[in-house]
Amino acid sequence: MSSSINIQNVDRIYTDTDGKAVQALESVDLDIRAGEFISLIGPSGCGKTTLLRLIAGLDKPQAGQLSIDERKINGASPERGYVFQQGSLFPWLDVEHNIAYGLRARGLLRQKKANVSEYIKMVGLDGFEKSYPHQISGGMVQRVAIARALINEPKALLLDEPMGALDSFTRADLQDKLLELWKEKGTTMILVTHDIDEAIYLSDRIVIMTPRPGKISRVIDVALPRPRHRGGVEFLALRREILELFELAQAQPQPEYTI
Repeated sequence: MSSSINIQNVDRIYTDTDGKAVQALESVDLDIRAGEFISLIGPSGCGKTTLLRLIAGLDKPQAGQLSIDERKINGASPERGYVFQQGSLFPWLDVEHNIAYGLRARGLLRQKKANVSEYIKMVGLDGFEKSYPHQISGGMVQRVAIARALINEPKALLLDEPMGALDSFTRADLQDKLLELWKEKGTTMILVTHDIDEAIYLSDRIVIMTPRPGKISRVIDVALPRPRHRGGVEFLALRREILELFELAQAQPQPEYTI
């Protein structure tokens, strides 16, 4: 199952500790197709996570509208799974019970208990069912977090830099696992990342955002065939193109002088 997501003319304004209005997002428009893998890239503070939280229903815009399958997003829902940067597992629960938590909270654990073992195998954590978060590696923690989100069979999976704190080898391994799950489940996936290579490797399209207030500068189609090779000529050429666009999007407008 997967869902299309529509974002129309969205603004999000916060009030800082001094009472000053800070505009995080301005006039954001984006259509995401069902089953698509999208990456959001941009400088720190440009509103990538803010946009992800709005899609999740964890926050509300001041203006504009977000919808999923033509239904307005009015709050959080299991149909939109969310994976945080640090995994955010419950330290007092083992792997098995962390993954099962959402089913238990929804009163579905007895009905779908067999799914827990299925998802443990799916993310490659056989043998670690009884391990606690402090007993496993960072990459394993993120796999548990992804399985915990996917076991609810969401129509969209929202990923807030889930690989940002991992070493390069673990990161590459988790990227491949994420692609396997995406192909198997067909879930719409939206990834926030600072890593251009990661965005190219995973995505159908890459959304480049400007510094605050966050706007969409460009949307790049990634037409490279899968599986993708990070050292390939086409991959590196697209990397150079996106890096130039990314730097252009970050450039501050030059002051105008009247004499």
